[in-house]
Amino acid sequence: MFRTTFAVAIGSLMLVGSLAGQSTATPVFLAPYRPFQRVEYGAQISDPGQGYALEGFYRFANKKYDFGFRGGFADAAGAETVFLAGVDFRTRIIDHSVDFPLDGALTVGVGGRFGDGASRAFVPIGLSLGRLVELDDSDVQFVPHLHPILAPVFGDRDSGLDFRLGLGVDIRFNRRFELRVAGALGDPDGVSVGFSILR
Repeated sequence: MFRTTFAVAIGSLMLVGSLAGQSTATPVFLAPYRPFQRVEYGAQISDPGQGYALEGFYRFANKKYDFGFRGGFADAAGAETVFLAGVDFRTRIIDHSVDFPLDGALTVGVGGRFGDGASRAFVPIGLSLGRLVELDDSDVQFVPHLHPILAPVFGDRDSGLDFRLGLGVDIRFNRRFELRVAGALGDPDGVSVGFSILR
């Protein structure tokens, strides 16, 4: 069972391609499910192209919605370190049925990357689609998901409108711990691995 879970995580890393996602432009994406009852917190390390990023996050539930805050640093090769900060919102809007096999959640965020002469702001709006998979006779659950995002970008150097397709899998080992692997299709390349403590 552990080997199967490990294979799923490695396979997801191999499947994810590129382009960053979410409010801080790192390859981190949300599943369509809220896995916690009250709050969750954790950390993610990613390779959003050249260099790496390290972020921490905190999310809290409010009825059928949840809100998240994230912050950290990105260190691009040959460039100065930039500060990352963002907030986002998720709410479930689609339940799977005979006609449509996936569950879905609307996501909205705002955030950016802040550095001397290199600041950029993002307003990602997306739809996360996926389905919970439960293993027989095990507490392990995983949620493969895809997350298309349309993101207006504003910056010191350039502005525009990005389209991003995130891919990921969230692996819940028990009611308190979840492993997350994600990435995206597009340019630049990037993958991320993180964990969440659920409460």
